[in-house]
Amino acid sequence: MLARLLAAGHEVVLALTRPDRPAGRGLRPMSSPVKRLAAAHGIEVLQPLGLQAATEVERVRAARPDALVVAAYGLILPQSLLEAGRHGALNIHASLLPRWRGAAPIQRAILAGDSETGISIMQMDAGLDTGAILRQAKTPIRDDDDSASLHDRLAALGADLIVGVLPDVALSRAIAVPQPKLGITYASKIQKRETRMDWTRSAAELERAVRAFRPAPGASTMADGIELKIWRVRVIHGLSLAPGEVADGLVVGCGEGALEVLELQRAGGRRLSAPEFVRGHPLPAGARLE
Repeated sequence: MLARLLAAGHEVVLALTRPDRPAGRGLRPMSSPVKRLAAAHGIEVLQPLGLQAATEVERVRAARPDALVVAAYGLILPQSLLEAGRHGALNIHASLLPRWRGAAPIQRAILAGDSETGISIMQMDAGLDTGAILRQAKTPIRDDDDSASLHDRLAALGADLIVGVLPDVALSRAIAVPQPKLGITYASKIQKRETRMDWTRSAAELERAVRAFRPAPGASTMADGIELKIWRVRVIHGLSLAPGEVADGLVVGCGEGALEVLELQRAGGRRLSAPEFVRGHPLPAGARLE
């Protein structure tokens, strides 16, 4: 998004991003892509732990921004910061609001089996993704989409959309439409317990869960007390197995239908195709996944 704003000729006077985080085997502090790109263009970067301190708000105000552009920042913006820009704060939200307000709209849309999602450019207010909508654009959710592929498509769509709406905002000709009262859903943060494969659920639901949790945090199950990450699966119809029961070729019974596991990973190991996995870790027919 920052790259697209710069390419479109917008002046970015300040960039806010999360503090550097440990990454890699050495757990060395790693700068975010936003910080690296901003530094490369000589843009001042702020990395506050929070945004409640008056000094942080005043630093943003001192930059005299026309508008704040917010995308997946992860911290609540206080009202004083929402008002720091002449035209307020604009949020690039990865859903068709009011559906999927909250932290995990991409994963929730895949989990629910939605046929489409999109981007909403929202005039931020004090509520949780409750602000008026300036512009929206849709994209289908494909049968093979996972959180990574859908995120990347939405990121490109959001960048195009914000670049298109900013001139209208600057000229005060953008129309902000209040969100409908009907159709509100919430995309709560993904909890670890949700990533466990519940084999009593239908194969279709579990297939969506595998895609929703890929690449992170990954769907998982247990076999003989060992955690397995499930990376790719295929729905199998017309096969009757008990939930969690394993048949030849790593086909697993579900509450309705079955799943063929195509790619998986043992804790501490690397991702393997099903044939590679069973050669080293055979799961006999009739075994059960927890």
